[in-house]
Amino acid sequence: MNIKQPQKGFTLIELVVVITILGILAAFAVQGLAGSLRSGASLAHALWLAQGNPASTTVTMEGQPITLANGYPDAATIERTIVDFSGFIATNVGTGRRFTKAISQTPPQPIANCYVTYQPAAAANTAPTVTVNPALSC
Repeated sequence: MNIKQPQKGFTLIELVVVITILGILAAFAVQGLAGSLRSGASLAHALWLAQGNPASTTVTMEGQPITLANGYPDAATIERTIVDFSGFIATNVGTGRRFTKAISQTPPQPIANCYVTYQPAAAANTAPTVTVNPALSC
């Protein structure tokens, strides 16, 4: 007599597919945050230009003071230019700011090598640098 036992748990292939899909979603989130940082920096720069005072080192966006370096947000205030960066852990890295994708746990755990780095404008007439690092482990 051949009695089949019902399957318990997931197969290896199912787990690999789920992990791959989660990695793709995390990479999209990182790319989205990079776009938000670029847009926020550009909006702050445009506001600074519109004020017509090149000596000014601050602008106010949505009631938030933004400190500028060479006409663009500095690392300390770049996150005030975007609406939401939940799901990321923000840390200082050198003169820049890094936003690392996090796993929703208590406390949130960073995903290594899955981050966006904002580097303020290094000189006048240069834009800030936004670097994306969605490694395979993202």
